[in-house]
Amino acid sequence: MPARPYWRGQIRLALVSIPVEIYSATKSGATIAFNQIHEPSGKRIKYEKIVPGIGPVNVDDIVKGYEYAKGEYVLLDEEEIEGVKLESKKTLELTQFVDSDEIDMIYFEKPYYVVPADDLAEEAFVVLREALRRSRKIGLGQLAMRGREYVVSIKACGRGMVMETLRYADEVNKAASYFRDIGDAEPDEDLLDLATTLIDKKSGKFDASEFHDRYIDALKELIERKKKGKTLNIEAEEGRAPSRGDNVIDLMAALKRSIGGSAGGASKSGGGRSTAKAPAKTAAKRPPARKAAKTPARKTA
Repeated sequence: MPARPYWRGQIRLALVSIPVEIYSATKSGATIAFNQIHEPSGKRIKYEKIVPGIGPVNVDDIVKGYEYAKGEYVLLDEEEIEGVKLESKKTLELTQFVDSDEIDMIYFEKPYYVVPADDLAEEAFVVLREALRRSRKIGLGQLAMRGREYVVSIKACGRGMVMETLRYADEVNKAASYFRDIGDAEPDEDLLDLATTLIDKKSGKFDASEFHDRYIDALKELIERKKKGKTLNIEAEEGRAPSRGDNVIDLMAALKRSIGGSAGGASKSGGGRSTAKAPAKTAAKRPPARKAAKTPARKTA
């Protein structure tokens, strides 16, 4: 467990206060940072802070400004900004409880592990944890940390609990503006059954360790090769990603192939409708085939 918690305080439920500590549940993944280099000299590019028409300026002369109109700024110094920051409260009061599936996942932002601050707090901590688990509820409240106020949720997680900061409503784009052009027609039942079968076939328990960033791995390999004076030979992958024009497929046949079924066989209802298109396509191609047959050279070949 990290030596220094992100926040110390207490969770309050009515008249019950539970001393807790929270720790960041995530960390930054492996990233590759690049610098801009002057190739002829091999030296790193440096940047100067300049004002158009004036030139380089002293760092001490720089303040923060909010642009309220084009080219017009309200200037603020650090003391003024610090003065309006919210004082970090040491109490998270749970004011509401909702069903665990009621909050859209898009609102969840960053998770933190919550643990009892000491042995005396453990009993009340376990009671709250199990009450949340049994009721399948999530506790909600607001908490000020490091100058900002967050909406947070609390839920059971193994032997402990997880607190997650939530995005405010005005930080989330409304899905309707993106999904409105998608039709509301019901899918074909046979196609839906095949898709469900495919999902069931590929279902399993989630294991985060099975996934890794292949781009980062490739970059690391390239850097190691370059350090040794070698180059990375990137061979073209076989095939290519289909363009929009290549996307006209027999969905029924594709789904059947995906689950290991026969692409040629048709189901009693939906399958018959899907494969009925094939003869029409074949008939459309027959005239060119007959013309080709009239050419003696091609017939011999």
